[in-house]
Amino acid sequence: MTTVREDTRPVAVRDRLLGVDAARGIALLGMMSVHIIPGIGDDGGLTASRVLASGRSSALFALLAGVGLALATGGRTPPRGRPLAAASAGVALRALVIFLVGLALGAFPSGVAVILAYYGVLFLLAIPFLGLGPKILLPLGLVWAAGAPLLNHWWRVGEPLASYETPTFDSLEHPADLLRELLVTGYYPVFPWLAYVLVGLGIGRLALSSTRVATALLAGGAALAVAAWVTSTILLDNGGLEHLVTAGLGGHPASPFEIGADVNHTSFYGTTPATSWWWLIVAAPHTATPFDLLHTIGTSAAVLGLMLLVASRARWLVWPLAAIGGMTFTLYTLHVVLLSGPVQGHDLSTYLIHVAIMFAIALPWRAFIGRGPLEAVLSPSPRRQL
Repeated sequence: MTTVREDTRPVAVRDRLLGVDAARGIALLGMMSVHIIPGIGDDGGLTASRVLASGRSSALFALLAGVGLALATGGRTPPRGRPLAAASAGVALRALVIFLVGLALGAFPSGVAVILAYYGVLFLLAIPFLGLGPKILLPLGLVWAAGAPLLNHWWRVGEPLASYETPTFDSLEHPADLLRELLVTGYYPVFPWLAYVLVGLGIGRLALSSTRVATALLAGGAALAVAAWVTSTILLDNGGLEHLVTAGLGGHPASPFEIGADVNHTSFYGTTPATSWWWLIVAAPHTATPFDLLHTIGTSAAVLGLMLLVASRARWLVWPLAAIGGMTFTLYTLHVVLLSGPVQGHDLSTYLIHVAIMFAIALPWRAFIGRGPLEAVLSPSPRRQL
């Protein structure tokens, strides 16, 4: 066994990587809570996992994909020429591996809407943007978050509803349907979700070791999240909700099914109903509206900024989270497999068992080995920073 390579890196680089990994660990734990803990409690109210983690954890996961791609392809210096071509080929290979693992996991009876097939496509679509810097990527990502949902909604008007099935190898028999669900109608529609990766790429091109940058991510992200949520709420309270009730769901799934004043806490399984353009004002989780994307970009940036700040001052505090975050591909895969049989359940105790297993594996693995087994398959190079 070997010790972790990051121990030989400069302190500022180690803190940066530790903070990014810690944020990734939070994303994984949050996604696991949504997979296991019911969204509606015994009292009929929303559970903490629904309120805090639903939509935000998967968004953080996607934004950090962009950050990881930036760190793995030059950091603050975007690649050019042959290095860019080599980086693009490497990302394409990783995208294929993630996509195939996602299809394989989709066959497991876990009840999880597995994100990995979508994640692989996101990696692939990020390739044309690898050579850009933050001055282009950050505004482009925000514009994409505002505009892509409009095109996505327009395309879905009058179209059949998605199947809401997790992609598997069997899905390859109907490539057009699979592509439509991956890009536009599925649980994590890649076309609007590319905004997360673009913003993440831009963030990853910044000086993440800088306290000023970390503070700006925390404060700016929080401000964006609050602004998007408050604006959505104001629009809903001033006639928007009535329009939604009148338009109805049109057969689109929602949880809870009844549309009420808490619509911004209702999950819509990837996209909103296409019964009215008014649906685009909601900031509810898994709706891929402008307000949902901007809100969750903000919360994701804020979490990353906070973890970067803590990592630079109290490494010991975030090290356990970073241990999990450094091998999320492996642990996410294990989590889905466990939910398929060995450790099933939809309650707090099952969630705590999953969390305990993740820590029991990740802590010694990071201390004595380094990268997780699936992470090593993705990138054999010890310089990997994803």
